[in-house]
Amino acid sequence: MTDMITQVVSCDDSPAIARATAILRSGNLVAAATETVYGLAADATNDEAVKKIYQVKGRPSNNPLICHVLDISMAESLVEVSETAKLLMEKFWPGPLTLVLPQRTPTQIAPTVSAGLSTLAVRCPNHPAMRSLIKGSGLPLAAPSANPSGKISPTTAEHVRSGLDGKIEMIIDGGATDLGIESTIISIDQNDVIRLLRPGTITSDEIADASNKDILDNNSNHITAPGQLESHYAPDALIRLNAKTALAGEYHIGFGEVKGNFNLSETGDLSEAAKKLFTAIGKADQSADKIAIAPIPLTGIGLAINDRIKRAAAPRPQTDTDTDHHLNSNGNE
Repeated sequence: MTDMITQVVSCDDSPAIARATAILRSGNLVAAATETVYGLAADATNDEAVKKIYQVKGRPSNNPLICHVLDISMAESLVEVSETAKLLMEKFWPGPLTLVLPQRTPTQIAPTVSAGLSTLAVRCPNHPAMRSLIKGSGLPLAAPSANPSGKISPTTAEHVRSGLDGKIEMIIDGGATDLGIESTIISIDQNDVIRLLRPGTITSDEIADASNKDILDNNSNHITAPGQLESHYAPDALIRLNAKTALAGEYHIGFGEVKGNFNLSETGDLSEAAKKLFTAIGKADQSADKIAIAPIPLTGIGLAINDRIKRAAAPRPQTDTDTDHHLNSNGNE
């Protein structure tokens, strides 16, 4: 796509929001803050617009997108909402819970959004920037994270600009995101079985308590939702996990009593750690060729943090110029 001038505007700028909704209705892209990370939005009913997301991000075509909706009513016009699904929507929406549900047929959603699947991932965001775009445009919006595919997810408007400057027309600046990592994703099938597809700040225990159902792990090797690629959220630097101390040349991301060069939370607060995670990895990536990350507890939100750093450290698909990058990157201390 040809370079363009990327304008950064405030989410409180009503005329700018009106321009942004016009951009979306014309089939082009706008990046905007959500409570999780910044999203790259397109009209989810316009297949050519949605294809631009994949082009701008360099995103694999088999990786489906989340469709952002204003409320439960909009979701019900797009997907089959069971009693369990509606219960969870009422409990956690607007908020960082994405539900993968059977699409209604016929569907108004562009086929590229779901990557050819019969299901659709829907979420109701809890941030005025993205909500104003949905409401102003009257459209469901497909919106993955606003960054080059596989790279560190953006939690500020400046992060978005550093990755997508010249490729999109507008960024809606809503400040640093509140949660810092992407939404929890669950699927609910036609038998009302709930599976966790991606952990997030809404935990399996919270979903189980709200639904009075067991939450099963994903039992498929197929990509059925965003964030399931083995290598994802990745910096250029090599990452070593569960590192209580740093080796020579490593930038150390600490947690709790493990101080490090940058501490995710000196008090061991997992919510604080999640909020700071991608900022910390980005800072480390600018500072060193190797990153060490302290152990993070595998409980509650810690499961989501460990999911992100494990994917950030995973070996990447090899290219001609990057034949051994990230090999042996999961070595524990």
